Amino acid sequence: MLLQTLRKSANAAALLLAVLVLNFAMIHLAPGDPVETLVGEMGGSTPELIAQLRQSMGLDRPLYVQIALYVGNVLQGDFGHSYYYDQPVLDLILARIGPTLLLVVTALFSATVIGTLLGVFSAQRRSSWLSHLVTVLSLAGFSAPVFWVGIMLILLLSVAVPIFPIAGMSDALGSESTLGYVLDVARHLVLPALTLGLIYLAFYSRLSRASMLEVLGSDYVRTARAKGLPRRLVIYKHALRNAILPVVTFAGLQFGQVISGAVLVETVFAWPGLGTLAFDSILRRDTPTLLGILFFSALMVVVMNLATDLVYRRIDPRIKTR
Repeated sequence: MLLQTLRKSANAAALLLAVLVLNFAMIHLAPGDPVETLVGEMGGSTPELIAQLRQSMGLDRPLYVQIALYVGNVLQGDFGHSYYYDQPVLDLILARIGPTLLLVVTALFSATVIGTLLGVFSAQRRSSWLSHLVTVLSLAGFSAPVFWVGIMLILLLSVAVPIFPIAGMSDALGSESTLGYVLDVARHLVLPALTLGLIYLAFYSRLSRASMLEVLGSDYVRTARAKGLPRRLVIYKHALRNAILPVVTFAGLQFGQVISGAVLVETVFAWPGLGTLAFDSILRRDTPTLLGILFFSALMVVVMNLATDLVYRRIDPRIKTR
């Protein structure tokens, strides 16, 4: 077990290094020049100042030299300096990664739990009207664009019926107590998490329904029923434990997609996370900040996949013996 964990950690470190190099190469080979963008926001400049800026940013060096310097700095914990925000990139990311993790984990956890329960319920009563309603709502949620869902929820629950705030993570004049602040953040979190989680809620409900239908027809489930075990014990202990394996697998694999979706959701709701920081960095060609965001996004995906592997081994003991 320890050897496997060490081997997976080494593979993850090699993968992150490859991501670091590829991201740097692709962004610097893409059209556009950060110096021209910066000079354009300054209202223009002389060729001498442009050359000086290019030299101070290290952009006048060959690409392979820039990559080597950047990788060496990252290995020492230095992710560079933001061109636009004029701050260390690491400080910018550490200030924004908390809200993004709060949004992504809340949306993915809620979608996984609620979607699985809806799928299990739908599989047990496959011909009921509620099962058909879950199927229709799942298809609608899966097919609707994330930004459109966010705008519709704002119009419905923030404008027409003002229950939740339109944007932001907390009120400017919020409560000074810790409990009041937590409740304020939770109230602001509802609409972004609901927007981001709806599409995955639909997916997991469909996936768990199909998996549960297959498991309920298995021999060991029929044997458990023939032995007279209570229905709830058969469903939630014997059948669900195997039916949930595909859900856990996809939850780990889709963590990267959830982070990508968070960029749009954070932009719609002005949520102060990595998504809005990435959006601003792309518009202003802030290459160091964008590279840092991409690296930490890849790091979160790798960590989530390692955690999924551990959970998978916990749920399915057969994997431990392989």
